[in-house]
Amino acid sequence: MTVTISQILTGFVLTALAGLATGVGSCIAFFAKRSDTRFLSCALGFSGGVMIYISFVELLAGSQQELAEIFGERPGALAAIAAFFGGIALAMLIDKLVPSYENPHEVRKVEEMTSPQHADKLIRSGKLFALAIAIHNFPEGMAVFTSALTDPVTGISIALAIAIHNIPEGITVSVPIFHATGSKKRAFLYSFMSGLAEPLGAIAAWAFLMPFLSPALLAVTFSAVAGIMVFISFDELLPLAEEYGQHHLSILGLVAGMLVMALTLIW
Repeated sequence: MTVTISQILTGFVLTALAGLATGVGSCIAFFAKRSDTRFLSCALGFSGGVMIYISFVELLAGSQQELAEIFGERPGALAAIAAFFGGIALAMLIDKLVPSYENPHEVRKVEEMTSPQHADKLIRSGKLFALAIAIHNFPEGMAVFTSALTDPVTGISIALAIAIHNIPEGITVSVPIFHATGSKKRAFLYSFMSGLAEPLGAIAAWAFLMPFLSPALLAVTFSAVAGIMVFISFDELLPLAEEYGQHHLSILGLVAGMLVMALTLIW
């Protein structure tokens, strides 16, 4: 299968932009004394809606159709299903490797992370959060890159959804370090570095997949990516939106994300 330089560059650019959204969260944290729970609930719900819809309607369905044409209807469907749940298993394994306290998807608000009782743990927490986010962001980078190879619209949509959910992760990294050291530069640096795992995931996908890239391998990869994103949505984005205490806004964001994605795919 032939992939152009333009497609590869587009994948890298989208992945880098999605990862660097952690820096946006870092900048927000410098000026926020309290978390804007209404915005975060809606934004995280929107991100989850985009990722869930595109995973089932575009990636998994398209992968199953492609594999059915290559291997036959039943073997193709089984291959797509196996890859989908394999992606979920990979995401679960990565999540399992990160202890719950250091997990960046355990909800924390700005005011909670700056309270005096946490002061002695701030720097350690910030560094651990950065490492945990880097681990979580690696497969997300692979997801954006591989999706952008065949369909820029899909790649842009996934990159946007991941960028939205990276913003509160940037807050999680930068707030403890900023309030422990008083250095915005240092806090932003750790947040920025954690986001670099996203393009590193793209580089890994390029290095390991490109030499063997074929329609079948790409279809299997799309199913696995769909599994990863469905797990992220149900395990991280939607519970986090609920934890911020705005149930109806999170559901509204979810529906809006699905609607926007549906209209984008048929445009």
